[in-house]
Amino acid sequence: MSRPSGDNERADAVVVGAGHNGLVAANLLADAGWSVHVLEAAGTLGGATRSADLAAPGWSTDLGSAFYPLGVASPVLRGLDLGAHGLRWVHAPQPLAHVLPDDRAALVSRDVDVTAASLERFGAGDGEAWRRLAAQWQELREPLLAALLAPFPPVRGAARLLRTAGTPELLRLVRRLVLPAQRFGEEEFRGEGARVLVAGNAMHADVPTTGAGSTAFGWLLTMLAQDVGFPVPEGGSGALTDALVARLHARGGRVESDRPAARILVEHGRAVGVVDRAGGTVRAARAVLADVAAPILYREMVGDEHLPARMRADLDRFQWDHAVLKVDWALSGRMPWTAPEAHGAGAVHVGSDTRGLIDIGADLAAGRVPEHPFLILGQLTTADPSRSPRGTESLWSYTRVPHDALRDPDEVARHVGRMEAVLERHAPGFRDLVVGRSVSDPDTLQRQDPSLVRGALMGGTANLHQQLVFRPTPSLGRPDTPVDRLYLAGASAHPGGAVHGGPGAAAARAALARAGLLGPVYAAAIRAGHRTVHGPSTA
Repeated sequence: MSRPSGDNERADAVVVGAGHNGLVAANLLADAGWSVHVLEAAGTLGGATRSADLAAPGWSTDLGSAFYPLGVASPVLRGLDLGAHGLRWVHAPQPLAHVLPDDRAALVSRDVDVTAASLERFGAGDGEAWRRLAAQWQELREPLLAALLAPFPPVRGAARLLRTAGTPELLRLVRRLVLPAQRFGEEEFRGEGARVLVAGNAMHADVPTTGAGSTAFGWLLTMLAQDVGFPVPEGGSGALTDALVARLHARGGRVESDRPAARILVEHGRAVGVVDRAGGTVRAARAVLADVAAPILYREMVGDEHLPARMRADLDRFQWDHAVLKVDWALSGRMPWTAPEAHGAGAVHVGSDTRGLIDIGADLAAGRVPEHPFLILGQLTTADPSRSPRGTESLWSYTRVPHDALRDPDEVARHVGRMEAVLERHAPGFRDLVVGRSVSDPDTLQRQDPSLVRGALMGGTANLHQQLVFRPTPSLGRPDTPVDRLYLAGASAHPGGAVHGGPGAAAARAALARAGLLGPVYAAAIRAGHRTVHGPSTA
């Protein structure tokens, strides 16, 4: 089909990037009756939420994200009713196991009695401590998730949380969330099992276990594992993208792949469209939303001439999260773990105890490649039997490395060797089962998805200094940008990385507010806020 020329392509909103956040935003705008046009640079939709047979034909793996505890619990994604468009969640027999260097393993089961029994073996009383935390989670879950995933400030969610918890307990909850995971484990548990579960889950977000706020991620993910498990989309993570696209098409939205955006068209301080790399233009009557990394949006697609001087200086200080080295293996049989708890777990952490995680955090902070890597691993066939032939396993794993490390193929090969040595030590005979392997170094990940800059999965560090009103730079904590009607809709915006749709939903709601009856008042308030934080625009 030929593409309209010049300025003949028009929509109420243009969305740049068909990652899950961009597609969430597009769906919410389409629900409001807007015409929506999504432009995706890659040939396949979904960004880091895609599937492919990388290691061997018939062994399906996920290119980026794989397990979705936040996705299945997210009020944003739940509200889209993606099951009506083909999405089906499936579970491994157990959500998560952490295998320690001495080959003991701590297990999270969706049955709290099973989890408690596993943790009790590590420390007397830890089973009961876990039950208490799990019961508290059940009380706080809905208002807490509403507050965490809402636009900043989360007025309604915070009010609900205050009503549910009460002031004394809310203060203690806030303290818990900002604690280092290492300290939280020491305060709450006696044994290594429960402590390492929380610390290991903090590492999902690339926050060191000694860093302030790491408990927020570690506690959240372990409680979600206990509550909703670590589900996966049946057939691969691309099924989540397919459902979002199908829902959008049903509402008249348009999605184009292989059409990279080159720049945001700005006229008189307002975003009015997108120019693609071939020079074609899609005009936007109401809004432009960008599901791309903040530095790419501002520096490459908007341009410094449209940004306040303070914001340009803040962007120079933007910090990426650490890079990722990812390996996929096609195995001719199931993993021969010596730790029984790992056999039925969808997600497995392996390679470190709590002290080892502290050392890895120190290595990454110092720019050193960890000699003993910590692996976050997915047994995808265990979670979803459709991922590979019966009796086999599609295995997926990643480990973090300094952002500028592994530039040389030999360095990549050596670190892959370290990863495989960890697995061979805890699953003797693993190497004999490998019938295919695919290595995605940081540059490969960025080629697959340009938003994964040097393999950074989170759209920028999730450390406390770049969260809330500091994400992506000190500002309003909102998706609104200094350019009117341009909204940051990706993981670089609050509430940050992981698959939950929060940034996309926030951007869509901001665009709707700007276009509403009180739009001029809204725009004036946003301009005043940016002027206060950033000073006057240079445009």
